[in-house]
Amino acid sequence: MSGLVPFNRKNKSLVNSDFGDFYNMLDDFFSDNWPSRRSLVGDTFKVDVQENDKQYLIEAELPGVNKDEVNLELNEGRLNISVKREEHINEEKKNYIHKERRYSSMSRSVYLADAKQDGVKANLENGVLIVTVPKESKPNNSLKIDIE
Repeated sequence: MSGLVPFNRKNKSLVNSDFGDFYNMLDDFFSDNWPSRRSLVGDTFKVDVQENDKQYLIEAELPGVNKDEVNLELNEGRLNISVKREEHINEEKKNYIHKERRYSSMSRSVYLADAKQDGVKANLENGVLIVTVPKESKPNNSLKIDIE
């Protein structure tokens, strides 16, 4: 069994290929560290899309994000959800030896084929962004063809 999972390539430079991240992901999956230590710093947020006859329902998990940090755009059927966060702590002490700031940016796009521009609604509550996008009613342009 040990032949199935080679050494973790994160700190090894024996193999130099463009598949480094892929191999690291596989090594992390098969490692004994459960749960894995992935975070939103390197990843992105989860998006679920539901559809019914009248609308699309998009849910994005954005824990700890304020609504002023979220930008939503719908352009020609493409819904873009982007988040920009800047974290810094202002303290009155002036003799810092070390001070850190954090800036992160994430975005996801979803194509909604028959999205209607009017009537889009969004709500961010308890770390979950819910976007409702109505569908355009398209006429049935199919043509019945009789066989001779």
